[in-house]
Amino acid sequence: MEKKRLTLLFGGDMSVGINSSEYFKGVNGILDGADVRVAQLEEPFVSEVTDFAGPDRTTAALAPLIGKFDLLTLSGNHFYDFGERGVKDTVEWCRNNGIVCCGGGMNIEEAERPGFFEKGGVRFGVLAYNAQGPKSSFADRDKAGTAYVNFMRAYIPLSQLEQKRTRLENDIWELKRPVHIDEDCMAFNFIDEESYKKTALQISEAKSQCDVLIVYFHKGYVHKTVTLAPYESLLCRMAIDAGADAVTASHSHVLHGIEMYKGRAIYHGLNNFVMWVPHLSPNFKGRIFDTKDSHNEEWIKKRVERFGFVPDPEYPTYPFHPDSVYCIAAKLVIEDKKVVSYRYIPMKVEKNGVPYSHGCTKEGREVFDYVEKVTRGAELNARFRWEGDEVEIY
Repeated sequence: MEKKRLTLLFGGDMSVGINSSEYFKGVNGILDGADVRVAQLEEPFVSEVTDFAGPDRTTAALAPLIGKFDLLTLSGNHFYDFGERGVKDTVEWCRNNGIVCCGGGMNIEEAERPGFFEKGGVRFGVLAYNAQGPKSSFADRDKAGTAYVNFMRAYIPLSQLEQKRTRLENDIWELKRPVHIDEDCMAFNFIDEESYKKTALQISEAKSQCDVLIVYFHKGYVHKTVTLAPYESLLCRMAIDAGADAVTASHSHVLHGIEMYKGRAIYHGLNNFVMWVPHLSPNFKGRIFDTKDSHNEEWIKKRVERFGFVPDPEYPTYPFHPDSVYCIAAKLVIEDKKVVSYRYIPMKVEKNGVPYSHGCTKEGREVFDYVEKVTRGAELNARFRWEGDEVEIY
């Protein structure tokens, strides 16, 4: 049955556990109010407890997603954490529960296959790629893993970058400073030319088979506010040029800015949607997995040293950068099988770890101001205005 007007909601990174169904209570309203629901599943799951996965990483924990999502992207950097078994069990669970998935599979052909489905007379397509690594998570002809955009990584001496600064640039430099690998170098990814061309061709082919195509990239500097790497806009604009109606992204676990390109929106970092990760909290007692020592205290210490922030102990299930409490869900309005409006819904995570969607309230305006800040800081061109309790992008 055709509908004159459809809405598509795209959420960022999502992680759940056996007892995490209540963490959806703040976003059930926006999920139920959308015609199409998509999000990025951050981790793999297995069908039963093993020596490497406890109950919170079995597919039983995914039960809260049934009936809430039409499609899940699986192209994250953690999707191969449980090897072939995790990929197989996660993909099979999605298919057995009526959820389309894309971006991950038992081989590269399956991982690169678009996810297609129909709602209200509109045929939707989603392609998802890992543009972050690690390369050990990438699928191959005979190996499970993620679809990917290949890259080379270079380490640029800090002295070379410092020479390009001026006194007037200092403030924006501090906002956009790339991640340090050590005291002397910074890391930059450079997209492989052949992979870039292959991805563009796949996007073009997928668009020829659907009315509305969304391309998702798992990309960006993790836990780093504002900063966009040079390749990110290039890659996302290529997707638009090849036929994507919108580009979404996550991975950084903080919000990144938004740009408009040829009248279409690029959401450079949606941040988290629903994230339940108590094992990463400094207050966590016990082991990540039931049957082997996780060395959690050591990892938490390294995490703080590597990323330069201390999680707020009052957020025991949400131990991220302090700015990570500000999240958005992308919203597309579709009429006559075309996107006619690009929007976002403000969300804020409370101390109980629950993300709540907000309209034009005090909390909603806090998120609005933060999106404005990170968009301007990254020198992106999107502008924002309230449209009722949603924010329109232009």
